[in-house]
Amino acid sequence: MSTRPENCCCSQSAAPEKTSWRSRIFEAIAWIVPGTLLALMPKCPVCVAAYLALLTGVGVPLSTAGYLRTGLIAVCTLSLVYLAVRRLPTWAGRFAAFATSRT
Repeated sequence: MSTRPENCCCSQSAAPEKTSWRSRIFEAIAWIVPGTLLALMPKCPVCVAAYLALLTGVGVPLSTAGYLRTGLIAVCTLSLVYLAVRRLPTWAGRFAAFATSRT
């Protein structure tokens, strides 16, 4: 009796997929950019308007700078939450493996 490889349960590897170095670099950049923007974000809208004027030469009203600051904070926070939720199964698997190895 011969078994076909496509029907054999042993043909599928239980090892996790290996990721390429490019995908690891892009994932690291995806974590670094919003975190850095949040850390370097000025607290006052006047500073946001001044930075925009210095870097781009475009002057914006203070109300627009305030909305821009709030929007950037929201986008950075949401992107970090998205990245964390996307990595949650991996972290949970590592924690479970660590917890079972300690007992």
